[in-house]
Amino acid sequence: MAETAETSVQDRAPRNGVFRNGMEYVSWGRGAKSLLFVQGGPGSVVPQGALRGLLRRELDPYLAAGYAIWIVTRRRNMPESHTSADMADDYARLIAEEFGGRVDLVVAESFGGMIGQYLAARHPESFGHIAMVVTAAELSAWGKDVDHRMAAAVASGDPGGAGTVLAEYVLPGPRTRWLRELLGPALGRRVLGRTGCPAADVLTEARAELAFDARAVLPLIRRPVLLLCGGRDAFFPRAAAEETARLIPDCTLIVYERWGHVRTVFSRRVPRDVLAFVGSC
Repeated sequence: MAETAETSVQDRAPRNGVFRNGMEYVSWGRGAKSLLFVQGGPGSVVPQGALRGLLRRELDPYLAAGYAIWIVTRRRNMPESHTSADMADDYARLIAEEFGGRVDLVVAESFGGMIGQYLAARHPESFGHIAMVVTAAELSAWGKDVDHRMAAAVASGDPGGAGTVLAEYVLPGPRTRWLRELLGPALGRRVLGRTGCPAADVLTEARAELAFDARAVLPLIRRPVLLLCGGRDAFFPRAAAEETARLIPDCTLIVYERWGHVRTVFSRRVPRDVLAFVGSC
């Protein structure tokens, strides 16, 4: 029993590193199955501090199911014109070079889900199953505005300003502006802190997000897709998620009726539904 417990602790300890192409990662677990987690944005980092703790709890059910989990950042020093489709190509090359050409499961979240749509359409051979969480064929006008302001604050080295925008994710509207301004600096330091992502890359992702519209490529997806969304998500409204599901030939859509973007992201129902989807295919 002692050996089993020690092995479990070792398997759940984070491992940080950098792949040969410069994409950074943190990994947990040594299971036989591989899970590539494509995180949101704009900007991608190896999570630290409070953010790492939140993600670790979010991903724990996959560890229990026997997956080795890899959170991998985007490329560094991307060209200014790099698109979500280009970023999908980057992940496909990474899978080919570092994972033997295939991962068992891709979980792509928010902006990462935008990239995941192109990964599914252009590189279906690179994964066994794919789940897209709180994403859709296009970001809402409000989402584009708030993410652009967040990216500008992060890129300018202003974590307090970025934190104030981040608070808008859960406290939108003019009535709570005073509270966002009060909480923002502390939130920015705690959750964002030192991003570790070059400012130019944050802005490149923001531009890619503003230009994103995957409607033309979604019908090209030939693999089963699980799409999970919040019924009250202001970034990817339910109507956009439903349209996305209709455009993908084989898509299972799950809507968490009363949930917004952030609550859906950190819900333990998401991994439960993803694992059920994998088990049913």
